[in-house]
Amino acid sequence: MAPAGRGRPGPRRALTEDEILDAALALLDEGGPAAASIRGIAAKVGVAPNAVYTYFPDKAAVTSALVERLLGESDQGVFADPSRSWRERIEGAAIDLRERMVAHPGAAALLMSGPMDGPRATALGEQLQELLVGAGLEEQEAARATYLLIVYVLGSIALEVADESEPGPLPPESERIATRRRVFDQIPAEVFPRSAAAAPTMATYISTDQYLWGLHRVLDGISGPNHA
Repeated sequence: MAPAGRGRPGPRRALTEDEILDAALALLDEGGPAAASIRGIAAKVGVAPNAVYTYFPDKAAVTSALVERLLGESDQGVFADPSRSWRERIEGAAIDLRERMVAHPGAAALLMSGPMDGPRATALGEQLQELLVGAGLEEQEAARATYLLIVYVLGSIALEVADESEPGPLPPESERIATRRRVFDQIPAEVFPRSAAAAPTMATYISTDQYLWGLHRVLDGISGPNHA
């Protein structure tokens, strides 16, 4: 007979991978990478840490799955739009991916923390290669150009979110540029004359205009005179 005041334990709470990833993303958005520990995720969903380990062996596995999910949520249909040129299709996908990642800066900051070898990351590379081969590049050129594009896009996003030291959603772009401008305006012109003169431009390095400026130059280099 059970002691007075104590009943039988209730049924074990069901848990899914999506719930774990939702909790991890919320913690990343609220407190940055340090907040999304296995214990923190478990507390967020109301289970013991061992329940999370049933699905993911460690935090790195959670991070990898979360990045995979964010990549999978990007607008893949843009690659298949025959009404657009190959450059427009790549640009559309790059813009969409940046918007989704910047909306979750805590997760975006983890982009470069491990290998991008999951099925969705591989599918993204496959689509890019197919598109570039269709644009006239040889297979090896297409593979190298795909790597160049991925490095530029993901590197730009990672640097953009790293520019903010406080966890949580990024302030509006105009506000972030204004903050950077105040910092760069302090560069001593007598020591760093070129940097001081370029302060207004350097303040916009995290802007959409800069992102597209760089992307267009990368695409120009990929296309060359024979693939425009």
